[in-house]
Formats: sequence, structure tokens, C-alpha cells
Amino acid sequence: MALSIIARSIEDRVNRRSIVRRKNQGWIPKLIAYAGYGSTESAKVLARAVMRNPKDITNQFTMPYLPPNAHSVTEVALQELSNYAREMGNNAQRGWRQFFDTQVGFLPVTVRLGKREIHTRTDRAGYVDLLIDGHGLPPGWHKAVIIPLVGQPVTAPVMIVDPAATHGLISDIDDTIVVTWLPRIALAAWNSFVLNTNARSAVPGMPDFYWHLLSGHADAPVFYLSTGAWNTYSAMSRFINANGLPFGPLLLTDWGSTATRAFRSGPEHKKTQLRNLLIMFPHIKWYLIGDDGQHDLVIYDELAREHPQRVRGIAIRQLNPVEQVLSHGTTEVNEAARKDADIERHGVPIIRGRDGFALLSESLRASSRRNHRV
Repeated sequence: MALSIIARSIEDRVNRRSIVRRKNQGWIPKLIAYAGYGSTESAKVLARAVMRNPKDITNQFTMPYLPPNAHSVTEVALQELSNYAREMGNNAQRGWRQFFDTQVGFLPVTVRLGKREIHTRTDRAGYVDLLIDGHGLPPGWHKAVIIPLVGQPVTAPVMIVDPAATHGLISDIDDTIVVTWLPRIALAAWNSFVLNTNARSAVPGMPDFYWHLLSGHADAPVFYLSTGAWNTYSAMSRFINANGLPFGPLLLTDWGSTATRAFRSGPEHKKTQLRNLLIMFPHIKWYLIGDDGQHDLVIYDELAREHPQRVRGIAIRQLNPVEQVLSHGTTEVNEAARKDADIERHGVPIIRGRDGFALLSESLRASSRRNHRV
């Protein structure tokens, strides 16, 4: 029997027993809403169902809010969404519990977005990952209502991108905007058990660099793409807001097994999400931001070679020797990261720097050189 099948069987068996135990304790399903996204034609609504003690559940039939630095947001929507990061932060304080979440798979839910109403079920891991066509909503931030068969309804923010947008930004998280100073092998446990954002260090200058890239493009969408688990969502949302970074949907993953693997592939998750964004937003050229500690440059390199017309530029944060050791065990740059020498021949500029300030300086110098040539 394949290892992936064994892993899935064990995971499902443990979760079923946990559901029975929690139900006998009086616990009920609770939906956790994540920020979704989409075009004026179709949009993704994201959430997860887990078991929770009713005593810990407040009235969830209210709109989760977005922070004041939410990008691509109308003034009216911003007024409605102004406290989202605070709510996410409150959830983060209980993050160690989320590592032991009992997911509620195959729970019937009704999702309402714009003029559409869809009846569906959570997947085996408790997730709602629903693509809704024909919602009829204009650009800006909106809310989807998700109503479970058992438990309280929740509302989830959904970013509808303006079809006129031509710029967009996709950023990695770990070692790109945040440094935890832990070996990569321990990072997952840290993110699960210690979700207080004060325990993380922000990479200096990254907010300035990101806002520079977005200047003059108020309709540009921002996404944070990470191999981190969804249980870090609350902490990362708060971190992004607390450090003045432009807010946007987080595209995280689940640590569980798949039909073909005992553990999910982080690089494959990133590649899939990048291609999904290219398909959903064919009119946007993207800034891709990452670091040289793991696979970011290789993944971005591959995308830029296949779709050079869709990548506006690549920015790579260069880790110091200590960070390189924590990232992959040696002081040297990841070997694969050295094989990107000719991407710029395809018309995709690359800049590198130790932090956001250095990247901003490099970006300004590159712009100056281009203007001088013109």
C-alpha cells in the first residue's frame, strides 16, 4: 500500500475519533473565514470548518474586517472592514490550539456571493475552496456569506480585482518579509505553537519597497504566497498589518497528505497558485518577491521563462550566512539559485538586496538606467 494512502487513512481515522470525542463534549463546527479573491467574472471563497467549544465562539455573523492599509479597496468598503487585522490577531493568541484542530470534512454549507448562491460541502480536510462564476460584483472588497448546516454563519472578505489593473505583486512570507531565526525544520512547529507576532522580526524596509512598487497603481492586487499552513493565517494577517505592508489574500497550504503524497509539496503548491493567478488575471504583469534561501528563485525563474510577458520583475532578498544555515543547512546560497543568469535576456529584470531598503535602492537605480537609455 502506498505511503500516501496509509497516511490519509491514519489521518482520517484520528480525525473521526476526535470529532466524536469533541461532539460528546458539546463542541460544534465553526467556520474560519479567509480572504478570497477573484475577477469581475469569477471569484474564490475560502474558509475552513473545525470543531470548537461553544463557550469560545462569539457571534460570527459579522464581517471580518480589513486593515487600513488594505490595497485595492474603496473608501466605503474600508470603513466596513477596518478591524480585520485586530480580529485576526485575537484569533492568533489562541494559535497553539489550532495546531490540534479537528477539521469537519464533508460539512454541507451554503455560500452566497453577489447574486449567486451555491450549495456545497467542505472537503475531507474541512476546507471550502469554491470558485463562483457570474457573481456580478464590481471591483473592490466585498463579503461572502457562508452558512453551515450546523453552526453559525460567517462572512468572508473577497477582493474583486479591477479588469483595468495592469500591475500586481506576489510575495513570499518566511525569510522575505519575516524572519523567525529558527532552523527551517523547526519553523513549522514555531508557526503553529508560537503565533504571537511580537516574536517575529520584520525584514527592514520591505513595506517601503512594496509601496514603491505599487505607487501609481491603486488597483494593483497583492498576494502573499507561502508554504506555511493555514493555521498561521491569523498571525500572518496581523503581522502584515502591524508592519505596514499592503494587505492582500494569503495563499497558504495544508500539511496533510494527498492522494499521491504523504506530505504536500511546498514548491508544487507555489507553482500551482502562481499559474492560477496568471489564468484568472490575464491582463496583469506581476512583481515576484522572494528570497534565495529555498526555492523561490527557481520557481520564479521557471515562470519567467515560460511567461516572460507576464512577469514585470523579480526581487530576491539575499539571506545572510546565518539565515542561509537556518534555511537549508549551509552558509552558501542554495545551489539552484545560481542558475538564473540569463533570465534578463528574456526581458525580465532581477534585483537583489539584503533587505527592503537595498531592494528599493536597486529598483530606483534600475529605473534610472532604463530612463537614461530611453
